[in-house]
Amino acid sequence: MASAREMRMRIRSVKNISQVTRALEAVSASKVRKAVAAVQATRAYATKAWQVLTHVARQPGRGTLHPLLTSRSEVRKTLVVVISGDRGLAGAYNTNVIRYIAQKFDRHPSPVNYIAVGRKGRDLLIRRRKQVVAEFSALPAAPTFADVSAIGRMVVDDFLKGDADEVWLVYTDFINMVKQEPVVRKLLPLEFEGGQDRVQAYEHQRLSAAYIYEPDEREILDQIIPRFTALQIYQAILEAQASEHAARMVAMRNATDNALELVEHLQLVYNKARQQTITNDLLDIAGGAEALAQAMAK
Repeated sequence: MASAREMRMRIRSVKNISQVTRALEAVSASKVRKAVAAVQATRAYATKAWQVLTHVARQPGRGTLHPLLTSRSEVRKTLVVVISGDRGLAGAYNTNVIRYIAQKFDRHPSPVNYIAVGRKGRDLLIRRRKQVVAEFSALPAAPTFADVSAIGRMVVDDFLKGDADEVWLVYTDFINMVKQEPVVRKLLPLEFEGGQDRVQAYEHQRLSAAYIYEPDEREILDQIIPRFTALQIYQAILEAQASEHAARMVAMRNATDNALELVEHLQLVYNKARQQTITNDLLDIAGGAEALAQAMAK
């Protein structure tokens, strides 16, 4: 059994860790409120933008409307945009994203390249020997559309140049504080099947009327399709940030609770060690007194 001094040092160490995890929980709780507010502020607009894109994708002869709507006859290269966190201490948040990617793309029929948004995702992908062609990290705590527009431009350029025949987006969708789910969505070429959950959420608002394009259909599509594609990436980043902060808050809360339970356990062990030390001291005193009495009797 460890000595009482060693147990005191262990208890002090665990208490210090619990203070750190409690502070991280408080910081994450503050950040998650701001992140959720940002998600809710942009979700309606992103959903309506997705409805416009899917409406365009469902038009007859969509392949002649714009190159980003044209499906390739043969998919030879696949590009996946992976959104993860820059930091750890978020439970299984980052690991779940990479595990979800492995399930979806490890046996993909065509070679897969990855764009990593977040250092943790990049490191995990490289560790699994995946082909990472670009990395975006250290995004602001409250990113703007301008901060992430470079990702959208890169995706669109790779598709138009033929470096990718299809583009997928993988991120963690924020549902509530204790539930976040990995999501995969096909970005390019645009298909109606992707993102049906978002469309159905606003199904009662959708009108079946035709769109009128002014000044010119091609000119409008040249602007809105790349911009709305980048908007889906921006919305996914906001969802992922809210999910990350929520996961970190829950993980730090669990770590704090576990630390307090460990302190209670160590306190019991310390009391036993202390009691054992006192008992040994009393036995030594009693043995010495008895030996002294016997010596004096002689």
